[in-house]
Amino acid sequence: MAAEGWIWRWRWGWGRRCPGRPGLPGPGPGPTTPLLLLLFLGPVAADITDGNSEHLKREHSLIKPYQGVGSSSMPLWDFQGSTILTSQYVRLTPDERSKEGSIWNHQPCFLKDWEMHVHFKVHGTGKKNLHGDGIALWYTRDRLVPGPVFGSKDNFHGLAIFLDTYPNDETTERVFPYISVMVNNGSLSYDHSKDGRWTELAGCTADFRNREHDTFLAVRYSRGRLTVMTDLEDKNEWKNCVDITGVRLPTGYYFGASAGTGDLSDNHDIISMKLFQLMVEHTPDEENIDWTKIEPSVNFLKSPKGFGVF
Repeated sequence: MAAEGWIWRWRWGWGRRCPGRPGLPGPGPGPTTPLLLLLFLGPVAADITDGNSEHLKREHSLIKPYQGVGSSSMPLWDFQGSTILTSQYVRLTPDERSKEGSIWNHQPCFLKDWEMHVHFKVHGTGKKNLHGDGIALWYTRDRLVPGPVFGSKDNFHGLAIFLDTYPNDETTERVFPYISVMVNNGSLSYDHSKDGRWTELAGCTADFRNREHDTFLAVRYSRGRLTVMTDLEDKNEWKNCVDITGVRLPTGYYFGASAGTGDLSDNHDIISMKLFQLMVEHTPDEENIDWTKIEPSVNFLKSPKGFGVF
């Protein structure tokens, strides 16, 4: 379908991850829309992003069959640490203590509007609360820098989505596994002892560990609106997790995934990462902005967790 032929079709309810036609929310209100408005409206979905169309950006996608199995590198992607590449998955960490691994696209992404679908699996022999630590998905300025935040660096610039399986804070009311979102301009540090609670913009409980079926997560960024959805129930449909506006992310950053284990462990596997370009019209003023110079930020002054956002 040509770009000019895209028509946004709005309806209430969840989008379906139909074969070849995954669905996620449409572009929604602009970046200045208050967060509370979205909370009152609830989820909105539209059939967009044809998974078999030309809008799949292969230079930013990790898809089977992988090239370079058994080597320390592959076309378009680099990996480090404990990461191993097999014919069926990229294993960021094995189910062993004190492991860190990551995989990074080595092409910077210059799309203003995009949608990433991640097929992943977290599994291991640990029983309730005896496994960890989780996976992080990244869109950041720096790549291949190991560190304490799920195997990658702290004080990053960009966007992180944390799929956290272990509650470090014993006083937390969250139910784990838990997915949370963080945007950083390099000034904030992720506090593992509090499971990132003070720097979290939004999040949700998500039971993705040790599932017998495929598990998926989708991240969508369009016109300042950030949406995270999951498909974890083997029902072939997306469920809303995070939906916030006023998010500013630059172009020219890198996509990646990392994972870490400590005293507790799990297998953390990435099966695929598929990036789609969203065909969205921008105003002349928006088109004249140098998007590579935008500083990662969030418009609203107070997050739901009560901390100031640069």
